Amino acid sequence: MNVIFTIVNIFGLVTIGFGGLMVTCLLTSVMADDGATTAFFQGTLITLLSGALMFIPTLRIPKKVTRQTGFLLVAITWSIIPVFCTLPLMLYLTELSFIDAYFETVSGLTTTGATIFSGVDQLPMSINLWRHELCWIAGMGIIIFAVAILPILGIGGMQLYIAESPGTVKESDLPPRIAQTAKALWLVYAGITLTCIIALRLAGMDWFDAVCHAFSAMSLGGFSSHDNSIGYFDSLSIEMVLTIFQLLAAINFATHFVALRKRSFNPYADDREARVFLVLVLGSCLVAALVLWSEGTYPDFLTALRHATFNLVTIATDCGFASQDFNQWPIFVPMWMLFLCCISASSGSTGGGIRMIRTIILMKQARLELFKFIHPFAVKPMKIGDTVVSNKIVTSVTGFIFLYFISIVILVFMLLLSGMDFISAFSAIVACFNNAGPGLNQVGPASNYASLSDFQTGVCAFAMLLGRVQIFSIVILFVPEFWRK
Repeated sequence: MNVIFTIVNIFGLVTIGFGGLMVTCLLTSVMADDGATTAFFQGTLITLLSGALMFIPTLRIPKKVTRQTGFLLVAITWSIIPVFCTLPLMLYLTELSFIDAYFETVSGLTTTGATIFSGVDQLPMSINLWRHELCWIAGMGIIIFAVAILPILGIGGMQLYIAESPGTVKESDLPPRIAQTAKALWLVYAGITLTCIIALRLAGMDWFDAVCHAFSAMSLGGFSSHDNSIGYFDSLSIEMVLTIFQLLAAINFATHFVALRKRSFNPYADDREARVFLVLVLGSCLVAALVLWSEGTYPDFLTALRHATFNLVTIATDCGFASQDFNQWPIFVPMWMLFLCCISASSGSTGGGIRMIRTIILMKQARLELFKFIHPFAVKPMKIGDTVVSNKIVTSVTGFIFLYFISIVILVFMLLLSGMDFISAFSAIVACFNNAGPGLNQVGPASNYASLSDFQTGVCAFAMLLGRVQIFSIVILFVPEFWRK
């Protein structure tokens, strides 16, 4: 029973936090007089009261924190908090169905950026701000997950960074306490976001658009306050600013912290994930530009390079903006973009997918197996830099990769059974599972997810959740042994 009280207490506190977040949009609505004030007032009141009814009665009851508690808390929080977040949307847009509202808020909270809204430009300022706030607050939720929840589940928060980024971030480089580490990384996140807002304003956006798009860029969320996304601005300077900050957001925030503390670029040079990520993505931009130019998609190479760079970076980093309808490009380019969104983002970043460090470990494991075929009696440990990667980490990575691919296959078949064509189904699941946003065909950047049936919308929402919590936290709930304990 104490386990239940613990979950209710913590979930109540989180709910109160999101109720407090709604207050900022309520005040925005009042100042802008945009017509959504009543919806936000009612939504805020319901959320705060619900949170208080869960938190206050369980405040003095002894808590029991176990690994099972942690897994349940992660699953419950990520799946039920979006229900409260739908309240302002459903109270204002009364014709909006629950499944569509749930999809939209899950998309924001998982930093996916897929949307069911058409006519985003006509939405009230407060509703648009709410969508982008969800992205931003959730963008570094992975840090809280890493340094606060994972210790309960058996992996210390500090050890996560050391394990996933061997040779990159030393334990002594980060503050000694979990809370201090979370605070430091959040300050870095907020500081870079503020810099992005100012840069976008100088590049030509108004303050509201600058705030919204900075929130999306730093969280790699991909929501926009315009139907045409970044194509609405048709500005090279805005695209350049967003490209830079999306690349920063896809790099481990612990690396940013160390670089700022040491006032040196050396931590970036020492970060193997960052090096491989930047070489792969920027090299892919050049190849994509050559393909678009040679195929006659754009009349000159510089135009092809501009559009290839922005759109490839935004998908590869799992952000999901768009300045062009890449659904109309030669199929090689958008398919390569979808492949990159699976592997590119670094651990400790706001991106999703497999993460670059797992890709590196998997490639090194494959190379090591080939070496053992040639030298069957050799004893050769896997190393990243000078750090030996333990068998426990390798086993964890291979298990994750298996679950990753089998989950995608099952979800794609579920969409195929619902009547969706293969390209649309495959790209929708890959984009949602990796929290990247737009896919191809029916869910391409020129359209959105509004045409999906309720079943298809639900499948895509589940894919977002599964990808955001890195699979294990939800899949383990389906293991009978978990409940026997």
